[in-house]
Amino acid sequence: MTQPAPSSILLVAACALLDTDNRVLLSQRPEGKSMAGLWEFPGGKVEAGETPEQTLVRELHEELGIETEPPCLAPLTFASHAYPDFHLLMPLYVCRKYQGIPMPREGQQLKWVRASALRDYPMPPADLPLVPILQDLL
Repeated sequence: MTQPAPSSILLVAACALLDTDNRVLLSQRPEGKSMAGLWEFPGGKVEAGETPEQTLVRELHEELGIETEPPCLAPLTFASHAYPDFHLLMPLYVCRKYQGIPMPREGQQLKWVRASALRDYPMPPADLPLVPILQDLL
């Protein structure tokens, strides 16, 4: 049985930012945002005229104060998840090369997490299928 088509598809780019110890940076959604309190990979909505890589360069600067370049973003996998009001399509990139120290610039909490511990952090439903892929990689 097929489900009815969602009203819209939302394209969001996400990044598994890795430190020198191969830990992944998670960001906790702040109060006042949908899904507040859940942990996610940094990133954001792809704006008109942007590629997912350009979105991540912009979002990592805005959210975390770090600098990177599109060639430093390696596509890994993607998530496709139907929420009640929209369908989320989210490519996940891995980034090991960036300048600066990630700092919370939008009221969020940050945590460096070993891949084996990612399931210990409650995440939005779209992020959950990404966890085993990262665990296999790291």
